[in-house]
Amino acid sequence: MRKTTVFLLAGGLTAVSACTSSQTDTTATGMTTETTATTEQALNYPDTKKVDHIDDYFGTKVADPYRWQEEHDEELDEWIAQQNEVTQGYLSSIDFRDEIKNRLTEIWNYPKYGAPFKEGGKYYFFKNDGLQNQSVLYVQESLEAEPKVFFDPNKLSDDGTVALTALQFSKDGKYLAYGTSSGGSDWNTYHVMETATGKKLDDQLEWVKFSGPSWSGNGFFYSRYDAPTEGNKLANKNEYHKVYYHKVGTPQSQDQLVYEDKQNALRNFYGQTTDDERFLILNVSEGASGANALYFKDLKDPKSTIKPIVDNFESEYNVVDNFGDQLLVMTNKNAPRYRLVMIDPKKPQEQNWKVIVPESENVLQGVSAVGGRIIATYMKDATSQVVVFDQSGKQLNAVELPTLGTVSGFNGKQSDKEVFFTFTSFTYPPTIYRYDVPNNKVTQFRKTEVNVDTDAFETKQVFYTSKDGTKVPMFIVHKKGLKLDGTNPTYLYAYGGFNISMTPSFSIANMLWLENGGVYAMPNLRGGGEYGEDWHKAGMTPNKQNVFDDFIAAAEYLIDQKYTSSEKLAVAGGSNGGLLVGAFMTQRPELAKVALPAVGVMDMLRFHKFTIGWAWVPEYGSSEDEAQFKNLYTFSPLHNIKEGVKYPATLVKTADHDDRVVPAHSFKFISELQDKGAPGNPYLIRVDVRAGHGAGKPTSLVIQEYADTYAFIYENMGVNPYQQNQ
Repeated sequence: MRKTTVFLLAGGLTAVSACTSSQTDTTATGMTTETTATTEQALNYPDTKKVDHIDDYFGTKVADPYRWQEEHDEELDEWIAQQNEVTQGYLSSIDFRDEIKNRLTEIWNYPKYGAPFKEGGKYYFFKNDGLQNQSVLYVQESLEAEPKVFFDPNKLSDDGTVALTALQFSKDGKYLAYGTSSGGSDWNTYHVMETATGKKLDDQLEWVKFSGPSWSGNGFFYSRYDAPTEGNKLANKNEYHKVYYHKVGTPQSQDQLVYEDKQNALRNFYGQTTDDERFLILNVSEGASGANALYFKDLKDPKSTIKPIVDNFESEYNVVDNFGDQLLVMTNKNAPRYRLVMIDPKKPQEQNWKVIVPESENVLQGVSAVGGRIIATYMKDATSQVVVFDQSGKQLNAVELPTLGTVSGFNGKQSDKEVFFTFTSFTYPPTIYRYDVPNNKVTQFRKTEVNVDTDAFETKQVFYTSKDGTKVPMFIVHKKGLKLDGTNPTYLYAYGGFNISMTPSFSIANMLWLENGGVYAMPNLRGGGEYGEDWHKAGMTPNKQNVFDDFIAAAEYLIDQKYTSSEKLAVAGGSNGGLLVGAFMTQRPELAKVALPAVGVMDMLRFHKFTIGWAWVPEYGSSEDEAQFKNLYTFSPLHNIKEGVKYPATLVKTADHDDRVVPAHSFKFISELQDKGAPGNPYLIRVDVRAGHGAGKPTSLVIQEYADTYAFIYENMGVNPYQQNQ
């Protein structure tokens, strides 16, 4: 399949990386206790207007006093400024915040490389020197040649808030189609560059969203919406996705409409071409739960029209590539842990499918067709395994990996004899390997060097019992020799949804937390994809409460096993994970000291009314269905804040340009929390300006966010990580 590098997940929610922190080691635990927490009484929250608005859901009256915060206007801007002033005043009063930021900046400043990929006979790779806001794309004639800067996204804006979001080279390597996004928005603008000269052409395509450029001949396919006609372009509901073909050198007004569906406003169409540009494949989705329909067009046949291969939304289908007239497809149809089948698109009936690689006990996570081989990445208990097959499905060998961790990459063409992949784990910085496909030989290509002693830490995987008896895995990372005395500051981070798997990965920010004696814990909750579609469905509507129960049980396990206590526990999550934290803190407010819901879905009754929110209905349910409304109402964080309850110290994080999970979710949640929550803990919101859901955020803003987050955690745990250095 023609590979498009896309930096946004189309249509769904993304897992936002955990904000943790750590700094130089000072004692055996790296932390000393000092009661310095600023009390909630000292905070002067802004006066927040209420309106008299009540909705009737099947006879249940639900007040929505902060409905006005859904409309972005000058009044809301003033409220945001007032909230940020209070929050920044609180954070700036924390003595050690600057020390945290300085240490983060110090350890962040190391070269970060992406795996090389080959286009037009040349090698390309991304590199960040250390503190650059955006990574730079380099090119080299051979692996031994001197790399040269090919494209520097840092020159797109002075403050680093314009990011590269997608790119794909034409088959001959003559052109590069790439997307940019401003302020973290999902809206993309596509451009074209001439690779030989680096000249940016006049081509400019607007209102692109949830797409990638896919080349065919002297142009490419892409998907877009009509330009918004009224209201807030960052909140308007996205409807009637369309597929176009753009010919290089022509204005967007002349682009050919390839496919639209006038009867189904809420369908998304993601077009990709096979490696040989023989087929156009349309992945058709009605929601972000993973199930999709599959259409195709034979581009070599002038009379060919777009026809269905699968025309329902019962299972998931992903075309790996074509072998001649046949399509190699990864699917969970009758295989919850996925399998590989060969489908003749002209005879697509299931009885005609040929099984190439059957379902196994491990989850098939990804497949590449490279060098005459099928390279399959599996997941066993949330860690990677790689197996190589021939094109008939005969198992040839396994790819040796250094330890338990996560693999990404293996992106190449069928004609390639080499391919690169990246391996990482919690304490194993991303390391790039070269894989000689015909000879099954792995060699280290580039090792990442960091200014932290990663050998000082250990990772273990435990299996704890959730409320209904289900065994749930959890990774726990900490210093070697940690004392289990219940006093260790612990950061519990999870996601639990949309079939997204949480696997081991390296975070330099986590190193700050760990080197100061903190514990980092990441459970693999139901709703994710760690054990296939059955595990996912166990956390979807009407089973969403299972996800929250799994998270609560993880916290209880860490406390029961003396890793920490409620007074030293912080819970965090972003996006769907923000919902997770919101449900946790409203259901068990006494269980954690700090709560960090980021860009979260907090209003479960209205999420489907904004931008791409309608796509999450298969995952959550809809308040427009009576039974689903009753279920949503039981856990919607906004609607379960109780008067007079002391909630954990809360730092809500969002951004004014988030058009994935619109910031009104966070605005309404913090307004309710400040109004009803009992005094004793701070309830604050941190609103990034000119930032979005998380993708493309400049390094400078990321470091500041981590510094603020860690400072907030330590302050409310009564811990000064640098007291002995003062």
